[in-house]
Amino acid sequence: MQEFKTACAYIRVSTDKQEELSPDAQKRLLLDYAKKNNISILNEHIFIENGISGKKAEKRPEFMKMISLAKSKEHPFDIILVWKYSRFARNQEESIVYKSLLKKNNVDVISVSEPVLDGPFGGLIERIIEWMDEYYSIRLSGEVMRGMTEKALRGGYQSTLPLGYKMDKSTGIPYIYKDEADIVKIIYEKYSSENTSFLEISRFLNRMGYKTKRGASFEARTVEYILQNPFYIGKVRWNRQHKEDYSIKDKSEWIIADAKHEPMFSNEFFSEIQDKIDRNRRHPRQRSTVYVKHWLSGMVKCSSCGVSLVGRRSNGIVVNYQCSDYYKGKCQDSHFVKTYKLEQAVYEGFLNVFSSKDFEFINKNTPNASTVSDRTIEKQLDRLKLKEKRIKLAYMDGIDSIEEYKENKLIIEKERAQLLEELNKVPDKKESKELMLKNIKHVYSIISDESQDMKTRAEALRSVVDHMVYNKENDSLSIFFYLANPLK
Repeated sequence: MQEFKTACAYIRVSTDKQEELSPDAQKRLLLDYAKKNNISILNEHIFIENGISGKKAEKRPEFMKMISLAKSKEHPFDIILVWKYSRFARNQEESIVYKSLLKKNNVDVISVSEPVLDGPFGGLIERIIEWMDEYYSIRLSGEVMRGMTEKALRGGYQSTLPLGYKMDKSTGIPYIYKDEADIVKIIYEKYSSENTSFLEISRFLNRMGYKTKRGASFEARTVEYILQNPFYIGKVRWNRQHKEDYSIKDKSEWIIADAKHEPMFSNEFFSEIQDKIDRNRRHPRQRSTVYVKHWLSGMVKCSSCGVSLVGRRSNGIVVNYQCSDYYKGKCQDSHFVKTYKLEQAVYEGFLNVFSSKDFEFINKNTPNASTVSDRTIEKQLDRLKLKEKRIKLAYMDGIDSIEEYKENKLIIEKERAQLLEELNKVPDKKESKELMLKNIKHVYSIISDESQDMKTRAEALRSVVDHMVYNKENDSLSIFFYLANPLK
């Protein structure tokens, strides 16, 4: 009489979708095999993983759960049934490790479609089958990679669409989805015109109740990703991250190609955003004034190459400035200037603003910069009116009690108050300019006061100035202001 044994069934369908049986078909074959061979399988011991690669065991939750049970004292099954050995593992090394571990716990792995002989010769055949599976996996992975690379180079879409776009199934080309696109425009507007940090933007979006593409709350890194995604200028980007740990690859490995979808922003505006991100990374304002040699340190750029002018000290005092890359031989144009002369040029630049009142904020070409936030908040307020009507109808129709109606109304009133507060924070262009003139005058009084320490003067300057450009050829200094809150 045949010995009665217990087993579990492990079923897996790969991510690469090669020709293989569906989960249901694999399950049917395993249960048929068990029935013919006097093997019992409980429903709780059927482990199914759909669309998961077999390369890494730790990334297969059902597999790890099965191994854990096999090692337990209860010993719930004697056999692990699979359709093919490739379903158990595609990695020869991992296959040997886990099969050895199972052997110590008196659990065998059996492929119902690849029977092998007992003994050493059967074990050798099993290893050969596994080697062939691993070779096939490596080869298939290479072919898939080549195919995806070619598609990316042609501007094909093979990644999840970013916030602001949806796929037109009839054409296969993404289109701008207005409800989400408004959020993206807010992000770009706040970073470019209002000089808001990634973290501050994410907090604002979460206060407004906005969600990411996946329905989650915004984080600083989400905002940064959106600001750097070339999809918004009509391009596709692929091969940016390592699949294993999602770390960013070297930019030389990225593939960026023109695509067919409508861009949301111009190339010029997008480039301005990238330049600003790069500047803020190299010279973060929160830390730039802690160790300053001079209140102009890091703020003046070379007109030829765009690199900062660096100060040279004598007896502890910064006496002159020169292009950093000129010292390194990278820039061909000397921008040597005495410190006192540079200071005078800054003072004159501020005084010219007072007299002419003619200046522009940096990144003034932001599309619809002055209206996006207003429109979005007003939309939210209109939606609250509809909510109020609905909860009132629900109370009048007897669906909600008076207590529920009052509670819902209170929630809406709180949300309206928050939205109105945000709406009042959005200044119009005329008010913004008047506010900036006041700020600039206040800053001038600080930077021109030699009794103030370097840190105080440096912080004051950075509260209204994004950067300055010194042109040695015509001995001129251009000052680029940005919209800022009053200096406290």
